[in-house]
Amino acid sequence: MSDGQVVTRPRRPHVVVVGGGISGLAAAWSLARMRHDVEITVLEASAQLGGKLRVGELEGLAVDEGAEAMLSVRPEGVRLAREAGLGDDLVTPTDATPRLLIDDELKPLPTGLVMGVPTDLAALAASGVLSQQALARLPLDHVAPGIHLDDDVSFGVYVARRLGVEVVDRLVSPLLLGVYADRAVNVSMRAAAPRLFEAAKHDRSLLAAARSVRGPSSGSRSEVFAGIRGGVGRLPGALADRLRAAGVTVETGAGVRRLRRSAHGWDVVVDGGAEARILAADAVVVAVPAPVAYRLLKGHSVQAETELSEIETTSVAVVTLVYRAADLPGGDLPEGSGYLVPPSQGRPVKAATFSSHKWRWVHDAAAGRGLVVARCSLGHAGDTEVLDRDDDDLARLAADDLAFVARLGRARPVAQRVTRWVDGLPRYTVGHVDRAQLIVDAVEALPGITVCGATYDGVGIPACIARAEAAATHVSRGLASDGQWRHG
Repeated sequence: MSDGQVVTRPRRPHVVVVGGGISGLAAAWSLARMRHDVEITVLEASAQLGGKLRVGELEGLAVDEGAEAMLSVRPEGVRLAREAGLGDDLVTPTDATPRLLIDDELKPLPTGLVMGVPTDLAALAASGVLSQQALARLPLDHVAPGIHLDDDVSFGVYVARRLGVEVVDRLVSPLLLGVYADRAVNVSMRAAAPRLFEAAKHDRSLLAAARSVRGPSSGSRSEVFAGIRGGVGRLPGALADRLRAAGVTVETGAGVRRLRRSAHGWDVVVDGGAEARILAADAVVVAVPAPVAYRLLKGHSVQAETELSEIETTSVAVVTLVYRAADLPGGDLPEGSGYLVPPSQGRPVKAATFSSHKWRWVHDAAAGRGLVVARCSLGHAGDTEVLDRDDDDLARLAADDLAFVARLGRARPVAQRVTRWVDGLPRYTVGHVDRAQLIVDAVEALPGITVCGATYDGVGIPACIARAEAAATHVSRGLASDGQWRHG
């Protein structure tokens, strides 16, 4: 198979963004706003933009198949939604609160948690989530010898040493499973809870450190998260429309085979059937998952490819279930926005969201048809075998587990959708922060290239956008108006 002929580069400096997920689209958008003298091309290998942000349709209802919310306490996601023309559709969750599955009973998730570390012991005791023995151990944190924190540590191991293993299992792990699809013992404290990590360096007590991070009030749940009416998965499409209107070329079905250094910058070899084509680029933004970034950067930076090879990924699945309200006991799902499951409970579903309770727009759309929507998350770094089932079997497993936990009786879903995110999440293991920075530094030491994506500074939407904006800034500052790279 030939690498084909070089496609004549535009007269203006040309930047190619490899990857059409939210990171790549955000990088292109940020660069387009910074530099009106630059030609920008976004290349997405799959047939659909957005990466892990996707909206599907089930029983005539719009459903998020990937992320369904973003932190609003960070400005990047909400700001980008407004810039993409979705400001009027920004919404907050309802007041429904999540629960925890403890010994086959759904208990309220205690208030005042900082990534699972409690700050309100009275609320924690009242929730019934911890045993009396675990509660009695907590005050020892104030008098136990301090643990020196310098380098990164396992979040789970550190919390267990300070507060006991039950706190890790029932409070920390369920939250981290939802974000990172990994057990707390495997997750970097510095990456998952950077402010808590820094506070714990200076306070012997982890409880006191958590209180200092939380402050007098962290706001209600509706102030912390935001969604988009019609689904967060609308954001990539809306942003792509704005990019095209601004003159940016956005292509799907355009996988990049390799990157080659050239006299002017980079040759981007794009798959195109029997014969590939080559786009000449003055600069490149690599906005793809770690395994793909490793393949593209191999041979260009030993440091980058070495560190990228150390980043593992894990797979998850989202099963969306639609029920007739009339089939459910009492005509609805149990109260609350859903539930989280501690690893010790041994359930296949690690978390369930009662979408009709959590989002008013979902409720309004579903209720008009006499329907109720829920979604279940399955699979994590310690349990990928469950994902070996075919879609029908996986959906049946999720529905059976939800029926048992939520006491749904004989109610069965009238529609279901299985969405698999194979190798969709990078694992943020101990040392991840330094590893990610080494990759960024090594890549940016090369002329005219940078990276962004969930691999580096966080898996949430705002964190991905922030890293994308940093990548765009790097390109904007380094690329002269004649296409020459000014540093690197």
